[in-house]
Amino acid sequence: MANIVITGSTKGIGLGLAREFARGDHQVLIAGSHQASIDDALHTLKNCGTVYGKVADVRDFQQVQALWDEAQHLFGSVDIWINNAGLARTVWSIVDTPHDEVQAMITTNMLGTINGSKVAASGMLQQGHGKIFNMLGGGSDGETFPGMGIYGSTKRGLDYFTNALVKELKDTPVIVAKIRPGMIITEGVIREAKADFDNFQKSRKMMNNLVDTVETVAPWLVEQILATTKSGHKIRWLNGKKIAIRMLKSRIKARQDQFEAFGL
Repeated sequence: MANIVITGSTKGIGLGLAREFARGDHQVLIAGSHQASIDDALHTLKNCGTVYGKVADVRDFQQVQALWDEAQHLFGSVDIWINNAGLARTVWSIVDTPHDEVQAMITTNMLGTINGSKVAASGMLQQGHGKIFNMLGGGSDGETFPGMGIYGSTKRGLDYFTNALVKELKDTPVIVAKIRPGMIITEGVIREAKADFDNFQKSRKMMNNLVDTVETVAPWLVEQILATTKSGHKIRWLNGKKIAIRMLKSRIKARQDQFEAFGL
């Protein structure tokens, strides 16, 4: 049984990971920036296993430290810390992105992950073990996509940051790894698609071949997270081989529309 903390875990892939860990008899502390979202998530997970919740805005270092302290109080130690909290606004070009949205993405995605990594690494060094996973995403490998200039830049920066953290902690008992979950249909994806529906429709056919649901991806990610024993490891759901196979299959038979069930 592992003790696990997941930031940004009141919805989307974070909530999916919490559900799968809890179902596997692991103890989980979820976190979000508002108590209402924590309460909703705990209600959703009430029959899954041992799950606790705490408000923690990852942009605030002291709140992230308080999250670690709460986990220590509840569990005694933290085996796995997942920096999942993230924000995507993808309906504007770089020039047109409102400044408050730029600031929100940078502080949530970059500063939030840095805060979480610092707190978790310090605590794990003190306790003598632990694994830190940073959630990457579109743009982390350097690819550019329309509307993702700011978001992709934060994820590219997190790839560099995670590589640096791996090297700094290489001679310690702390494992640092990356997660690239692929293209998952989450509340954020649905929101962005509805906000710019015409452009979504233009790319819908291509995206339909690549997207997956939280329910499909989360169990596999949990297995990989638990099995990770080497620092620097990258867990990647949507790899080149999988993309190629799906695109080839789509020429023979169209994949069932993955977006219809979400009102798109």
